[in-house]
Amino acid sequence: MRALTIAATGMSAQQTRVEVISNNLANMSTTGYNARRAEFADLHYQQASRPGTINATDGTVLPTGVQLGLGVRPTAVSMTLAQGSSQATGGDLDLAIEGDGYLEVTLPSGVSAYTRDGGLKRSAEGQIVTSDGYLVVPDITVPNDARTISINAEGEVYAYFDDQIEPQLLGQFTLTGFANAKGLEAIGSNLFLQTPASGDPFTTTPGTDGLGTLRQGYLEESSVDPVREITELIEAQRGYELNAKVISAADQILGATVQIR
Repeated sequence: MRALTIAATGMSAQQTRVEVISNNLANMSTTGYNARRAEFADLHYQQASRPGTINATDGTVLPTGVQLGLGVRPTAVSMTLAQGSSQATGGDLDLAIEGDGYLEVTLPSGVSAYTRDGGLKRSAEGQIVTSDGYLVVPDITVPNDARTISINAEGEVYAYFDDQIEPQLLGQFTLTGFANAKGLEAIGSNLFLQTPASGDPFTTTPGTDGLGTLRQGYLEESSVDPVREITELIEAQRGYELNAKVISAADQILGATVQIR
């Protein structure tokens, strides 16, 4: 009975959907997190009678045919690229990206990774790093005697000193963009890696080539909408229950068949 396997694929699909929703809800407070969405497609069809087949009885063309579906399969878990709201923190190294783009960081292996988490820190050597200690590209070092630092929308970093009136330019942040940001590979810690699907990265000054600008003293909140996630969770739960009822009904039909025999 095909209904058993078809309903099983439906239950598996709804389980995947619940897992994606649970991950979104778990990351409601994650800085720069983009919500994910599970996407599905129907499986192959068993062609009992193809549309357009000529009827052997009277030679007419069948307008529809008989195609029996075999279930559903997951096709992707894609990112929604909607930007989260900005939360004021007042931190001099807290940066919110207003628009498209990612900050580039260097992993211990030397590989470049990308993030929208602008909660930056200073290392013991004064270098600007992520919360996990990964060096931000380009390398900018803040002197120990700097009183405060200022970062403008274009990413220029200025340091103010007690014995100087004019600020000193330390460097300039850049942003990196991709032709298909949804094709990036998430590796955790708010980091992404380039893939063949994302295309090659292009790096430029904030505010140019379609990329966003930087806003000091703010952090980008998660783009997860709790109300929407709870609504989809209810839908996924009901879908799971309905597929389970199909399996139960198919089992009852098989039981009746066995009793008849």
